[in-house]
Amino acid sequence: MFESFSNSEILSGMITPAVLVSACASLIFSTANRLGRIFDRVNLLKSEVELLLEGKRGFQKERMVYLRKQLSVQKKRAVLIQRSMAFLYLATSLFVISSLTLAITLAFAKEYSWIPTVAAITGGICLFLASALLFYESRYNLTFINLQIEFTEFLEREVQEK
Repeated sequence: MFESFSNSEILSGMITPAVLVSACASLIFSTANRLGRIFDRVNLLKSEVELLLEGKRGFQKERMVYLRKQLSVQKKRAVLIQRSMAFLYLATSLFVISSLTLAITLAFAKEYSWIPTVAAITGGICLFLASALLFYESRYNLTFINLQIEFTEFLEREVQEK
């Protein structure tokens, strides 16, 4: 029953999920930073709205349209980031489960060795989905940047015309 413990098969099989856990941790860290930046940006937009409502900014109508669009973009980005983080946490859990079940099945029940494989494949799918969402969010961020540029160009034109 314990003969497989003498094999390096358990440890070598557990390394791949451990490396993938590390990759997920890096993505979780960078994704959390992205979410923090969205939060900071929403706070700035909120301050801009408050200044507009107090009448302390020119071009009130145009600014309000611009701020609504910006808030809409940030809301969409936050949802994408949250979903990707959920997939990253799920992938991390599945890779840990894969690693642990590999050790257990090799030691005690080799006929169930398909379980860690299924867990690892499912974790890989979750990691892929998270990466796809992060890719989409980064492309969606271009909308935010373009809106910034367009509004800045609008303000430049308006100031030059006066």
